[in-house]
Amino acid sequence: MRALLDRGTRDRPEKSADAEPFAPECMSLLELARLLAGREYSERVASAYVEVVTFASADEIVAMLEVTLEEDWIGLPVWARNLAFRLACLQRPEDVELLRVAASDLHAFGPDWDAIAAELHSRADRLEAGQEESLP
Repeated sequence: MRALLDRGTRDRPEKSADAEPFAPECMSLLELARLLAGREYSERVASAYVEVVTFASADEIVAMLEVTLEEDWIGLPVWARNLAFRLACLQRPEDVELLRVAASDLHAFGPDWDAIAAELHSRADRLEAGQEESLP
């Protein structure tokens, strides 16, 4: 078990005794996403990412997605990007642009999520046409 938890730090250079230990649970959402997209992926990093993204604001999630997808579009694991898009869409259910970006991302990694992506596109179209009532 220890080897699994330390897998993310194995290829890092040795740090001095004064350096702080590797602590993904103290990192920002963007830093954790970059670790997930890189060679530092570990169960510890994944767990910290889930905890941070769960309580992040939609603004923080969208900013993280914009940066990480621009840096390496395929780098962020599908489960991590799906979770991030889902949480952002739940916080911004009337954000037409976000709904469309999330739908396009799901289509890119389908076909398992094609029906969900189609519903997101449809919802965005209805919102844009004013055919769907705003939420309170």
